[in-house]
Amino acid sequence: MEKQTLLSDEYLVKSFIEGNYGSIDVLIDRHKSKIFSYILMCVKQQELAEDIFQEAFIRVIKTLKQGRYSDSGKFSSWVMRIAHNLIIDFYRKQKNKAVISNDSYEYDLFNSVKFSDKSIEEKMIYDQVLGEVGKLVKLLPDNQREVVEMRHYRDLSFKEIAEETDVSINTALGRMRYALMNLRRMMEERNISLSLT
Repeated sequence: MEKQTLLSDEYLVKSFIEGNYGSIDVLIDRHKSKIFSYILMCVKQQELAEDIFQEAFIRVIKTLKQGRYSDSGKFSSWVMRIAHNLIIDFYRKQKNKAVISNDSYEYDLFNSVKFSDKSIEEKMIYDQVLGEVGKLVKLLPDNQREVVEMRHYRDLSFKEIAEETDVSINTALGRMRYALMNLRRMMEERNISLSLT
C-alpha cells in the first residue's frame, strides 16, 4: 500500500471526508511551513501567527466535515485564502478597538479645528477634489476601475470583490494597488492634491 505522504492532496482530502482522520495530519505537515511562514510574514508575531495558523486549520477541518469544500483548485491555495482572511479579520478588529478616551487628558482633545465642521469654501474644494478623483477613476483600465468602485463606492471586502470578479484575493489586491499607483501618478500630472491645507 502507498504511504500516505506520497498521496495527492485531493486524495487525502477525500480520505479525511470519508473518515480517515489521520489524513488531515499529513496535509497539515505537508503545508504548515509555507502557510505558517506567510502568516508570520504578515503579522510579525510568533504567538499571533501560531493562533491564526491553528484557527485556519480549525476552519479547514470544520468546512471539510460539513462537506462544503469544493475541489475547485489547489488545497494549499484554499488554506492560504482562509489564513489571509483571518489575518484581515484580525487587523479589522484591532482597528475597531483603537478608541481614544477624552478622560485621560487635561485638555479637551476634541476641541480642535480638525474636528470642527468644514466651512462652505472647504466643502466646495473637497467636493471639487472628489469630482476630479471620480473622473480619474473612470480613466483607469477596466479591471482596476472595477475594483476601486466595488471597494470604495460599494464598500465590498476584497473577499467579496474576488468572488464577484471570479479572481483570487491576491489578484483583487494587486489590481487595487496598481489602481492607486495610477491614480497617484495621474493626480501628480494634473497637480491635484487631496489636502485642503
